[in-house]
Amino acid sequence: MPKHYRPSGKKKEGNAARYVTRSQALKHLQVNTKLFRKLCVYKGIFPREPKKKFRGNHHTYYHLKDVAFIRHDPILEELRAKSTYLKKVTKAKAKKNRELADALLKRQPEIKLDRLVIERYPHFVDAIRDLDDTLTLVHLFAALPATDRMKIEVKRVHNCRKLSHEWQAYIARTHKLRKVFISVKGIYYQAEVEGQKITWLTPHGLQQVLPDDDVVYDVLLTFLEFYETLLAFVNFKLYHSINVKYPPILDSKLEASAAELYALSRYFDANARTSEQVVETQLEESELRLAQLQHQLPSNEPGALMQLVKGPADEIEEDEDTKEYKNLFKNMKFFLSREVPRESLLFVIPAFGGIVSWEGEGAPFQEGDQSITHQIVDRPTQGHIYLSREYVQPQWVFDCINARIILPTEAYLVGRVPPPHLSPFVDNEEEGYVPDYAETIKRLRAAAKNEILPMPGAGVEDLDDPQNLLAEGYISRTEAIEAAERKQKMMTLEKQYHDELKMELQSTQSSSASDMNKQSSGEDMEAREESLPDMQQVANDTANMSKILMSRKKRGLYEAIKKGQERKKAHVDLLKERKEKIDKAKKGKKN
Repeated sequence: MPKHYRPSGKKKEGNAARYVTRSQALKHLQVNTKLFRKLCVYKGIFPREPKKKFRGNHHTYYHLKDVAFIRHDPILEELRAKSTYLKKVTKAKAKKNRELADALLKRQPEIKLDRLVIERYPHFVDAIRDLDDTLTLVHLFAALPATDRMKIEVKRVHNCRKLSHEWQAYIARTHKLRKVFISVKGIYYQAEVEGQKITWLTPHGLQQVLPDDDVVYDVLLTFLEFYETLLAFVNFKLYHSINVKYPPILDSKLEASAAELYALSRYFDANARTSEQVVETQLEESELRLAQLQHQLPSNEPGALMQLVKGPADEIEEDEDTKEYKNLFKNMKFFLSREVPRESLLFVIPAFGGIVSWEGEGAPFQEGDQSITHQIVDRPTQGHIYLSREYVQPQWVFDCINARIILPTEAYLVGRVPPPHLSPFVDNEEEGYVPDYAETIKRLRAAAKNEILPMPGAGVEDLDDPQNLLAEGYISRTEAIEAAERKQKMMTLEKQYHDELKMELQSTQSSSASDMNKQSSGEDMEAREESLPDMQQVANDTANMSKILMSRKKRGLYEAIKKGQERKKAHVDLLKERKEKIDKAKKGKKN
């Protein structure tokens, strides 16, 4: 009998014992595919890729422990009970008993996912770290129309809109927004909450068309059901961290005029005032209690007791980035015309310290207010122009945010083609191509911070020249003369040092040449010169040798990296070529 012989029907080993296919998991749990998919979404279980696929590559594999994890969860019995209940509704509709079907639908059991959220995210930071997809999907469904054909209910759309506005109101109130980028897909935002960077995408405020064939809406709605619960938990925790009651109670008039963000900001202000009054009352009671207990403590103890008086509503310490972004649009008042993306600008401008209003009901101030500094417009002609304010395009706001400075408005005036909208998520140095407008923004930022940068076409070493610094106005004439004398003295000492080193090197070479054999022929010298290897050839041979010694997997990864680098270089060359063509066309028009 062979050593590894195992009779049929015995215990399995290896991957066959650790993994099961999806059909095996369905049979093990006694559920259908739709219910199994919903359970996997709720529990956060995904397919696995075993090293050896014992049933072939055309199967989907799950870990056996994950299947057992689903089997022992109470949510399985709740979903089974709900599916059994829905069969009663289907039966009533088949018998054309509409009243019974409607009554059953109103009384159908609701499944709460609170326990699953706490189970999957035991720490609050874990939930914050996993918010990217949550916010993107919630903002997407907040902009979709409600349709019975796709099973998108009106109640769900309103709930997504409410949750998204609550999140945006918190980000704007705490000034946690960091980057904004407008693309064809939508508007990308990045915020920093609890030390975690969160990036999400919101669709443009246009009429959304729902495709029929490409999207499986049942899966999206299952994810959305869990994400709504998760985002409600996160909003609750964040609101209580800044001493604001949750859920907020909004002004019905502002909600009717589609100004939920402004209504939330007013709710924040009112809640902050009431919390300050509560804190003052608590402090007075604490001081009275402290005076009553003072005689019971030793003379050196009151300082320790005073630490207990400090309430949890003290101001939260802000980091340097938050302080910088908070004052970006300070002392600026914006007015939005009706053709600009109002919802995005109502979120972005207050997040950076600005005051904003719009054209419509519920606005905090009207267009005729003389204290308005900037009006955001996107039409070439205006009915009435106020000389006390600047009329700029919406891109100016987003470019100022990404540049962290107030950019000049000349390039963003109405009717002009604005500069290119650069993505703040791209590292130009790493990509190998720096656009001209990125260089301009870099110089404007350096000028705002009183930093010295080299002029275009000059290196960093040119900054050491006192004449250049004098011409730019950074130093006075006396300082320039003293700096020139110091530089000349240093150059003299450096030249003297190099001359001494050169003399020592020549003396050592002459002594070594005298010791060598003088009878070597010229043919030997030529052969020795020919035998000297080419450094480039040596580098290529070394790279080829190391590539040969790699395993097949590492060699494939190395070739993929090389192809990516070549593709990036070709893209940079194409951008430079396009730039040269545009510059030539501009020069031809001028001539």
